[in-house]
Formats: sequence, C-alpha cells, structure tokens
Amino acid sequence: MTDAPTPIDRTLEDLIEDFEVLEDWEQRIAYVIDLGKDLAPLPDADRIEANKVPGCAAQVWLATARAKDPEGGDHLTFRADSDSAISKGNVALLLRLYSGRAPADILAFDAKAALDRLGLPQALTRQRANGLNAMVGRIRAEAMAAG
Repeated sequence: MTDAPTPIDRTLEDLIEDFEVLEDWEQRIAYVIDLGKDLAPLPDADRIEANKVPGCAAQVWLATARAKDPEGGDHLTFRADSDSAISKGNVALLLRLYSGRAPADILAFDAKAALDRLGLPQALTRQRANGLNAMVGRIRAEAMAAG
C-alpha cells in the first residue's frame, strides 16, 4: 500500500524550499532539467499525436490515466516526456504537483500563482513560458474531462 499523496500545497512548498536554496536562475534551471531526468520512460504507445501538447516549442507528450484512490474517489495519474531537456524538466515539475490528484483538486489549484511563486515563468523564454502554460492547460483540460 502506498502513502496518500502529499497535499498539493505542501508539494508546492517543498518545491519552493528547493528553489530557495539555489543561488541563481542558472542553478534553478539546472534543477528543473534534473527533475526531467528522473521521469520514468514514456512507452512508445503513449507517444501518439493525441498525447502531444500543442503550443510547446518542443515535442511534449502527456498521457493520462484515471484510477480510484483507496477511499474510492477518482484521481488522475500523468506520464510525460519531451524531446527537450527544459520542457521535460518543466513537465516533471508539473507532474510532481498534479499527478495522483483528484480532478477537483487539480482544478482548484492556482497554477499561475504557484509558478509565479517559483519564479519559473520569468526565468524562461517567452516561448518556453507559453509551453509551460500549455502543459498546465492540458492537465486542467484532462481534469475537467474526468470531473
């Protein structure tokens, strides 16, 4: 039996603490890239057009699975990959926040405020920041469809 997921706000606080110990944005971007290296490999069956996230500078695939949590409620699990190290890191960060959550929790979470607290959009080029927003939009769309 696995532990219940950490509440999304606590996960955000953990990420903020991780970011605060890094001295500059170069180190923070390197940290994000390292997050991407920890993603489980995405099966070829999930690398399909329907799983591509439009609006990203790089190719990003996001696969969604719906499951029941121990209390019988629905939760969404996400798997992802990208052909770009930065995009892969960005999606890995989002999976930390969102994967394993109930659709209602995903929709209630203010992703823009969270990412602003991390300072991530300001550290990225406009095109990469737009891609990050597209990833969040896709996750929210999946939560709406599941809710």
